[in-house]
This record gives sequence, C-alpha cells and structure tokens, in this order.
Amino acid sequence: MRRSIVYCFILVFFVASACNFPGLRASKTSNPTVTVNPQIFQFQPTAAPTPTFPPLASPAGPTPTSALDYDPSQYVAYAAQSGDTLAVVAAHFGVTPDQIRSAQPLPAQGLLPYHQVLILPIPAQAAPYTQFLLPDSEIVNSPCGTQFNLQDYVRSAGGKLSTYSQYLNQQTLSGADIVRLVEDELSANPHFLLAFIEFRSQWVLGSQSAPDVTFPLGLNIQGLEGLYNELQTAAKLLNMGYYGWRGATMSDLAFPDGGSVPIAPALNAGTVGLQYLFARIYPQAEWEAALYGPNGFLATYQKMFGDPLACARTVEPLFPDGLQLPTLELPFAPEEEWALTGGLHEDWNTGTPAGALDFAPITGESHCAVSRAWVTASAAGIITRSENGALQEALVDAAGNPTGWALLYLHVADQDRAAVGVHVNTDDRLGHPSCEGGVATGANVHLARLYRGEWIGAGDPFPYILSGWLALPGLAPYQSNLVKGDKVVIAQPGAGGNSIIVR
Repeated sequence: MRRSIVYCFILVFFVASACNFPGLRASKTSNPTVTVNPQIFQFQPTAAPTPTFPPLASPAGPTPTSALDYDPSQYVAYAAQSGDTLAVVAAHFGVTPDQIRSAQPLPAQGLLPYHQVLILPIPAQAAPYTQFLLPDSEIVNSPCGTQFNLQDYVRSAGGKLSTYSQYLNQQTLSGADIVRLVEDELSANPHFLLAFIEFRSQWVLGSQSAPDVTFPLGLNIQGLEGLYNELQTAAKLLNMGYYGWRGATMSDLAFPDGGSVPIAPALNAGTVGLQYLFARIYPQAEWEAALYGPNGFLATYQKMFGDPLACARTVEPLFPDGLQLPTLELPFAPEEEWALTGGLHEDWNTGTPAGALDFAPITGESHCAVSRAWVTASAAGIITRSENGALQEALVDAAGNPTGWALLYLHVADQDRAAVGVHVNTDDRLGHPSCEGGVATGANVHLARLYRGEWIGAGDPFPYILSGWLALPGLAPYQSNLVKGDKVVIAQPGAGGNSIIVR
C-alpha cells in the first residue's frame, strides 16, 4: 500500500550511548543508591516495555514540506529538526545518506532545511523510548535561559537553595550564584538546573531541610563535594548526551545495572541529553519512572516552569534556515607571531564538541606569566561575561544588532580584561593571555564558538575559519592543523616551528 503524507508533527525517536564515568553514585532518600557499571560501553540489548506515560507534543513549527509517496511497510517519514545534517540523520537511522529521499533537494553538506520531510528505510531495530521530554532551547542556555531572572526565582521560592552558600574561586557564592556559574560555564539552561536540583534534593521550592550538604544531589563522587561540583557533573553528563546525539557519536543508552537500549532515531537532542543523564544515575527499572512518571523529573519541571514548549515556540528552531557563519579573525594583531599550541579540542570541557583552538604568543616570558601580548577581538560584539579567566562576547552585525553568535576567550588574565557591557570592534584589545581560568601549560588564549547557547564544533555544518585559515580535525584532540591555500600550520604544544602563524 502507498500513501502521500503531509507532516504536521515531528517524530520523536532518539539515540544515546553511555560513557564510562567510574564512581558515579546516586544516593538520596527518594533516589536509590546506584554504582555505575564500568562495562556500560558494552551493548547488551534488553527487553524493555514501551512506556505508558502520555508523551508531550514536540515544539510547534511550520508545516513540514510534503513528502514523496512511499510504502509505509518499508519506509518511515521524518521531518528534519534544527541542527540536522544529512550525515547525522543517516547515522541516527542506521542507513547511508544515499538511502534517504525527499521531494526537495538534499544538501550533502550543511544544515537540512527545518521540517523538510525525508523518507528513510524503517530502522532494523525498534527503539522503546520514543517520548519527547524537553525542547533543545530548555537544555542549552538559549534565550529562554538568558532572559530568566534566576536570582528572583530562587529568592521567592524560599527553599534551602536560597540560604545555601559555598566557598569557591576564593569567594563565598550563594546558591543562586552557583547555579548561574554552572549556567555560564556549561551553557546549560537554568530551568533545567533548578528542576534537577529540586528533583534530586527538594532544595528549591520552600523546603529548608538539608539532608546532605556534602552531596546535595546524591551523586556521591569523592573529590566532587558540594553543590557546584555535583551540579557541574550533572550538566557535563547532560552535554555528553546532547552533543553526542547532535554529532551522531552515540546510538544507545547504557544503564548502571548493565542493560542497554537503542535510542529512538527521531528524538531531539534535548530529550536525548536528559535520557542519557538519567541513564547514568538510575537502573533501567527505575529510569523510566524517574523521567516520565507522575512524580518524575518532567512532572517536577512542569510544576516549576509550566508548559516546557511556551518559550520554545518563540525561539525555535535554534538554527534558522540560511544561517550564515560570522567572519572571524585570528585573536591577535596583524603581523604578530603566535603559535597554534592546541588543535581542535573540546569547546569547554567534557561533553562539549571539538570546536576550540589554543593560540600562544611568542614573547619569551615564563610559561604561565601574564603575557605582555594582547588578545584581540575576532569580530565586533558586546562583552557579556568577564570573570575567572573567561571572557565571552556576543557578536553583532554592522548595524549593531545581535547575531546569535558568541565567542568564548579563555585564559584571559584579570589584568586589563575587558569589562561586561563594553562594545568592541574587530581587533580591539580584550586582555592578556595567561594560565588563568583553567588547566593550562603556558599562557595562551582558547577560542570557541556558540550559537544561541549551543556549543559549536568544527567541520560540517559549521567550518571553523579564522582569517582565512580553516581548522581541520586531526587523529586526536589537540592534534589538528590550520590550512590556507598551500600553507599548513601544525598544532604543537611546545610552539615549534611548524606551529607558527602570522596574521
């Protein structure tokens, strides 16, 4: 039998493979103690019942473009989501790109048009957990998060979080300050962060009880005590699922009790991020209720913030059709000699895409001395963050309007660093390279990109180009090259001759 379709919805399947995270434990009065199995990489299919909890609708959007006629006994229709590429969709469904058809042209490179209908062979293996959880804009720190008044919410809620404090970065931070710091560092949506705290500890909504101030979220990892470390760990795991799915580097959910299931191929990255995080904490028998159950995380989220699609309807798709890359310059002045000391590696830390480069000035100072050289703006923008060695710039167009793109410059010394709110033009001085703000073997600047709160990796669909130099992935993190015509710059930690680059 054949039929023609017009899609008015997004199919929601998804896939997430687990990473080894030895020692992660969950221990709360309302949450079981679980030790992560060190063998969770191994794929072990298990019979899993289809959840009976009613799924949420996925974010509303334009009616997808019409599909070709197809045989539903052999093929399935899928409406392209924000951030999809042909290669990623093929990987999610376990097919090759040439097996995908559409009534419209399919670009081999770059983003697929939002909601373009694709016809694919039905996946050979059925995935049991297909329910949509949260839109992408409620996971990454999209405008839905940056426009949220975190301090007011925590104060008015009146829970333990409103009175909690932790000594961090040589200062005492409030509970709301800690959430904001994790929000900024991991680019995680504060709605998710607060809902996760409430679900695991009941610290947000009115309770002043403190069952465990050492491990308030019950992860119980020695050396990662306190709210900041536990919340950052949760956000890292969320990112591992989110960007692992976005980049098609994962296909299964592995549970700490040894079972695993395939991720449904049409799920959005935000849903997979949550599925992955909870699969690292809960055994499969309890995972489903913890996410979808009447007293689960989703119920907690809705109690706190209402309709999870309310903001998504105003900001998604996060990546609009026709999105243009910004023109970026190397982050130092023309004619200066610097070295590419770090090829493509994680934008921020564990779980984020490989989209950052490290550059070190050649000025002869000792390894971690604050350099006399200057980091300069790679594009025009407004400084939105300046703390702890990190400087973030929201890029603007020629008329001064925000473009959605942002740059993170890391290891910029406190001395002379540009202040929040300052408008800068391309090549304006931002501060001095140093070792401040993270692990570094010498003074350098780490440069990464974001778009509307999502960390951006290099390559398809967003090639990383600085002053005409294209970053090419290497065999391992930090080992990639920059190419420009017939010129090649090779990343070397010691700033050797082949790593020298002049703008």
